[in-house]
Amino acid sequence: MLAGAKRGEVIMLLKVENLKKYFGNIRSVDGVSFSIQKGETLGLVGESGCGKTTTGRTIIKLYEPTEGRIIYGGQDITSLTPDEMLSFRKKIQMIFQDPYASLNPRMTAGDIIREAMIIHRIPRDEQQDRVNHLLRLVGLNSEQAGRYPHEFSGGQRQRIGIARALAVEPELIICDEPISALDVSIQAQIVNMLEDLQHELGLTYLFIAHDLSMVRHISSRVAVMYLGRIVELAESEELYASPKHPYTVSLLSSIPIPDPDKSDSRETTALQGEIPSALNPPSGCTFHTRCPKAKPECSMLKTQLADTGNGHFCACPFV
Repeated sequence: MLAGAKRGEVIMLLKVENLKKYFGNIRSVDGVSFSIQKGETLGLVGESGCGKTTTGRTIIKLYEPTEGRIIYGGQDITSLTPDEMLSFRKKIQMIFQDPYASLNPRMTAGDIIREAMIIHRIPRDEQQDRVNHLLRLVGLNSEQAGRYPHEFSGGQRQRIGIARALAVEPELIICDEPISALDVSIQAQIVNMLEDLQHELGLTYLFIAHDLSMVRHISSRVAVMYLGRIVELAESEELYASPKHPYTVSLLSSIPIPDPDKSDSRETTALQGEIPSALNPPSGCTFHTRCPKAKPECSMLKTQLADTGNGHFCACPFV
């Protein structure tokens, strides 16, 4: 529990204000703002290239922010040096997208999990017991600690990545598309395990994904991102039941429905063209070049998230 917090009190664990990350002239993240309460899961969704992963990596400061503020537990960590960030890295960890590329092939599973403990100076006599416990916690066994990554399946490798993220007992985990590289049969197992771990350990998640149906399953709230900006943010059920932004409407209409009768009768909203380049984004509302409801003035309007009621925020002034 954070210092000064009372039992039952809503705790704002992370707050991001006008976060920007530019790579030269490429505006990967262009003014993102949101907050995450302790114990909840915020889903961050959008097309490939919209800036989701860059947002997550900038929050954990694998990338230095170009502008904006990152406030964790009430403390501004935006300008902290790498040495000063060390204590916060113990509180904020990340699960990476590709379980094949994110594990060192020359290290055993036990050493991969133990590495963070060494960096954060966990007593040596505690490390092996903790490695064994974490392996069991993610559905593996302690006998597998001596095996190398190539001896595991993709789902097992991602379980090792999750155990590594849990090694130093973090409060917030940034899940960067943790299931997108896995077989469909394994994806639900990993998501269910993440939910179980959240309840058991009191974890908070930023869950980055493009699978909208899976995000609905795991998230308390959902933020929809387009070309470096958040265009809609709402409670999960509210957003799926009553999407407001034309981009969100189009994304949700693309979710496959198993029932052929319902699928045939459903109205779909297809997006035209490709997502514009972040090197030269459209003026005004960046979505107006693909929006089926665009008006002439949309090319001049600088849209901002506005509360439309019931904690539902939308960046379209014509909803």
